Amino acid sequence: MRHGKKVNHLGRKTAHRSAMLANMACSLIEHKRINTTVAKAKALKQFIEPLITKSKAENNVSLEKGTHNRRIVFRNLRDKYAVSELFSTVSEKIGDRPGGYTRIIKLGNRLGDNADMAMIELVDFNEIYNAGKAKKKKTTRRSRSAKKSETTAVATEETKEAEVETPKAEAPEAKAPKAEKPKKETPKKDEGDSPKETKADDSKE
Repeated sequence: MRHGKKVNHLGRKTAHRSAMLANMACSLIEHKRINTTVAKAKALKQFIEPLITKSKAENNVSLEKGTHNRRIVFRNLRDKYAVSELFSTVSEKIGDRPGGYTRIIKLGNRLGDNADMAMIELVDFNEIYNAGKAKKKKTTRRSRSAKKSETTAVATEETKEAEVETPKAEAPEAKAPKAEKPKKETPKKDEGDSPKETKADDSKE
């Protein structure tokens, strides 16, 4: 029975198992994905994710914390090149992720011994899965609300400009009737000329 068995020993003694997990972790950091069995992939996930968390920039603000975390990671990996890669490129790539740095994808059974095979990879380094999501990547929710406020502000400014421009367009129409008033006065002058014509008619008589 499996009572309280939290660690999969993988059929190895402690020294052999720790050395194997350290080598697999160094290979994963270097190549960003490796193929192994499902049991080893699950054990590697539990082994490497706390080390990736220690490499994040937010956990290495001061020089003392950064040095301490590097020493802890080096004690587990035992490879200075893997440690430098983890604290440089990997930590920059996974800076915004709050956990779940690795992904296990099952590949089927191996031909030789029918073992369950899987590929374990660093999530942020997969360009195929993240190709469509790169544009929609979230930085913070505040930036989205800020963008929405900017768009609403631009829309309100455009509406205000349109409202200001509309009275200016109506102004020439209001002036047009004033120019037509003198034209309406011309018939009155014609009416004033009509008495002269009547006087001329009377003289003829």
